[in-house]
Amino acid sequence: MLRFTPLLTLVAISTPTHAAEEDGNVWLGQFVTLNTSDKVFVRLEAQERFTNDSQRLGQLLLRSLVAYRLSEGASIGAGYAFVLTDPEGPVKLKEHRYYQELALRLVDEEGVTLDSRTRLEQRTFEGREGTAWRLRQFVQLRIPVSENNKLSFYTEPFFGLDEGPGQRAGLSVWRNFAGVTIPLAKGVELVPGYLNQRVWRDGPDRIDHTANVNLFMTF
Repeated sequence: MLRFTPLLTLVAISTPTHAAEEDGNVWLGQFVTLNTSDKVFVRLEAQERFTNDSQRLGQLLLRSLVAYRLSEGASIGAGYAFVLTDPEGPVKLKEHRYYQELALRLVDEEGVTLDSRTRLEQRTFEGREGTAWRLRQFVQLRIPVSENNKLSFYTEPFFGLDEGPGQRAGLSVWRNFAGVTIPLAKGVELVPGYLNQRVWRDGPDRIDHTANVNLFMTF
C-alpha cells in the first residue's frame, strides 16, 4: 500500500489558507456505458449540480463519448458535452464542449485498481467569441474493504492552456473525492462520497464542499 501513499496524500491535500468563498453543494450523476462490441463502447452521462447551499440547480451537464479499446487496460475516445451554468446573479452560460481522452489502467492487483484519464477539452460559449483549451488529469484509486465494497479516491486538476472564454490560464480547478462503492445489481453500482473542489479566480477563490452521489451502469 505504500506505493499509493502519494495519491492518498494528494486527495487529502489541505486547502490553502488565503481568503476564499465557500459553498455547500449536492452533485448527482448518472453514467451509462454501452458496450456495442468488444472494442467499441459508448458512454452517456447526466450531472445535476445543486449550489448555493444546495438550494438551486446551478449547473446541468449532459455528456457523451464514443471510445475504442486499444487493449484490456487502455482506450481512446472523443465526445461532446453541453453544459448549462446558472449562477446566482450573472446571466446563464450555455457551453458546447468537445473533448478527446486517453484512459489507462495502471494497476490491477488483488482487487486494487489505479486508473488514469487524460482529457483535452475545447470549450465554446454561446454569445462569446473564441475557443478555450483545457487539460484535465484524472487519477482514481480503488481499494477493497469487503467482499463487495471498495473505497474510492480520485484527484483531478484542471489546467487552462490559454486565456480563452470562460477560463483562466494555468491551474484553474482541483477536485478531490473520497467515497465507497455500493453494488446494486450486475453492472450497476452507487458511489456516494465527499468531493472538495477549489476554483481559482481573479477575485476570491471558491471552495465547494460537495455531497457527491453517482450511479454507474454498464450494459
